[in-house]
Amino acid sequence: MTFDPLRCAEATCQAAVVLGVTLLPAAWRALDGDLAAVLAAMFVVVAAGIYALHALTYDSFRLTGRNFRSRRP
Repeated sequence: MTFDPLRCAEATCQAAVVLGVTLLPAAWRALDGDLAAVLAAMFVVVAAGIYALHALTYDSFRLTGRNFRSRRP
């Protein structure tokens, strides 16, 4: 499996949306250096997880020859 920059950009944007909507409003008033470091680490973990999930599902479908509309078991 090779690194896909478009998949990485998609995962980064999705991680930013998830953290921006859920955590940033709650943590904005208490934002300091330590909390910013925790949020940055969470951003990296979430982005890597999304990238891995997309790679696993899309590459699995590509390697097995199955697609969304396939009726084969």
